[in-house]
Amino acid sequence: MSNMNCRSSVSSSAPASSALAKRPAVENATKVAAAASEQAKKRVALGNITNKSNAGRSASWLPGTKGVDRGSATSFTLNVKKGSVTCVHDTNFPGSSMTASAATISSKHISLPLSDGSTSTIGACPEPCSTVISPNRSGDSVSLDETMSTCDSMKSPDFEYIDNGDSSAIASLERRAINNLHISDCANAAGSTWKRDVPVLMETNGIFDVDNNQQDPQLCATIATDIYKHLRIAEAKKRPATDFMERIQKDINASMRAILVDWLVEVAEEYRFVPDTLYLTVNYIDRYLSGNEMNRQQLQLLGVACMLIAAKYEEICAPQVEEFCYITDNTYFKDEVLQMEAAVLKYLKFEMTAPTAKCFLRRFVRAAQGCEEVPLLQLEFLANYVAELSLLEYNMLCYSPSLIAASAIFLAKFILQPMKKPWNATLGHYTLYKPSELLDCVKALHRLFRNSPGSSLPAVREKYSQHKYKFVAKKYCPPSIPSELFQDPIN
Repeated sequence: MSNMNCRSSVSSSAPASSALAKRPAVENATKVAAAASEQAKKRVALGNITNKSNAGRSASWLPGTKGVDRGSATSFTLNVKKGSVTCVHDTNFPGSSMTASAATISSKHISLPLSDGSTSTIGACPEPCSTVISPNRSGDSVSLDETMSTCDSMKSPDFEYIDNGDSSAIASLERRAINNLHISDCANAAGSTWKRDVPVLMETNGIFDVDNNQQDPQLCATIATDIYKHLRIAEAKKRPATDFMERIQKDINASMRAILVDWLVEVAEEYRFVPDTLYLTVNYIDRYLSGNEMNRQQLQLLGVACMLIAAKYEEICAPQVEEFCYITDNTYFKDEVLQMEAAVLKYLKFEMTAPTAKCFLRRFVRAAQGCEEVPLLQLEFLANYVAELSLLEYNMLCYSPSLIAASAIFLAKFILQPMKKPWNATLGHYTLYKPSELLDCVKALHRLFRNSPGSSLPAVREKYSQHKYKFVAKKYCPPSIPSELFQDPIN
C-alpha cells in the first residue's frame, strides 16, 4: 500500500476528458452512475500520504461519459389560438369534426392526400362554432390531438374571446384585471419600482442596505439578519478542535490531511458539486478526527465517507457508494464505506448542518459589492479562492468560519484595489468585525496566497486558474499589506 501515491498518472488508454461534471437527472441517476463507474479513472488509495512524491499528478482523472440516450419521440399537435377558433370538417370521416388554429389553416379549402391516392377537401367555417360536438376516440370520430380544446371550452363563463378588435370589450377586461389585481395607476412612476440587487443607502452612517430586495424569495430579505445571527452562534458549536493533530492523532499529520483535502477538491470539481459540499466534507473530517484516532490507511476512507454524507445533504443527486469505491481503485469495499459513514454519523450525532466559511461569504460578498467599483465576479471568485485555500491548512482551524470569510473579503479587495482602503462601514455592519480583528487571519491568508504558486498541492490553484473563474488565482498579490489598513475607524 505504501508504494501507491494519490498523484498517479492517468492510464494511456483512458480518455482525458472531464465531461462527467453535471449530475444527471434523478430518473437517470442509476444509468449514469453505472456509465461513470466503468469509464472513470481509478484513483489509488492514499497509502503514501507523506507528500514526498507528486510527479505523477494528472490534472484530469475522470473521463467524460456519453450522455444517456433518453430516446426521442415526435408528436403532431395543432396549437389553438385563443383569439380565434375555426371549425373544420373532413369529408373522409363522416360525422366527425376537428378543431384547428386559424393560423394553421390559411385558406378556405385545403386538400389532404388520402391513403388511396384521392384527396379530401377541408373547408373552413366562416365563424366560431359553438354547437359542434368535440371529437373523441369513437368508432366514427378521430381527433388529431386529444388534448386540444374544443369550441365550447374556449368560452369563459362571463365573456367570449374576441377577435374583431372590440376596443370597448378589451377596455372592460383591462379595468376588471386592474381592480382584481389592485394595480395602482402610478405603478410605473419613477422611483416606485424595485431595482434588483442594487443596495440602498441607509439613513445612518453611510451603510448600504443589502436586504432591500424583497422580490427574490431566496434572499430571505426579511429574516436574513436573524439567520446570520443564528449562524454566528452555531459556528462555535460545530467547529472542530484546533489541536487534534497533537492531542488525538498519532499516525497522521497536517501534511497528510492537506493531501486528502487537495484530492477531495479534485473530486468535487470533476463532479461539479456545489461549493457547500466540499466545505461540509472538510468540516465533517475535522470534527471526526477531533475525537477519533485514525491510521493513514483509513484516512481516504474517512474522506470519501464524509463526502458521501455531504453530497447526500447538499446535492440534488448524490453519487452512488460504488462510485466512491471505484475512484479509490476499489481499495475499499462498499461495506467499508457504509460502515465508516455510519461511524461518522453516529459520532456527529447526525448534526449535519454546520456553518462554513462559504455560508458567510455569500452575505459578505453582497455587502462588499454594495458601493464598490471593483468587478463583481472577480471579487466573488477571488474571495472564494482565498477561502478554499484555507481548507488545506490545518493551522487555519484556529479561526472561525465567519472570520475567515471576512478576512477573505478584506484580502480580495486589497488585491484588486491595493490603493483603496478595503474595509468600510457597510462591511463592518454586516460582518460584525473591525479591521483590527482581521489582522492575524488576513496575514495568514496572505501567506497562503503568496505561497500557492509553489505549493505541491495545486488543486485549488488550478481550479481558479480557469477562464470560468476569471483566472483569479493568477492575480498579482502585493508582498505586504500596509498596517494602516487595519486601523479601526474613529467613531
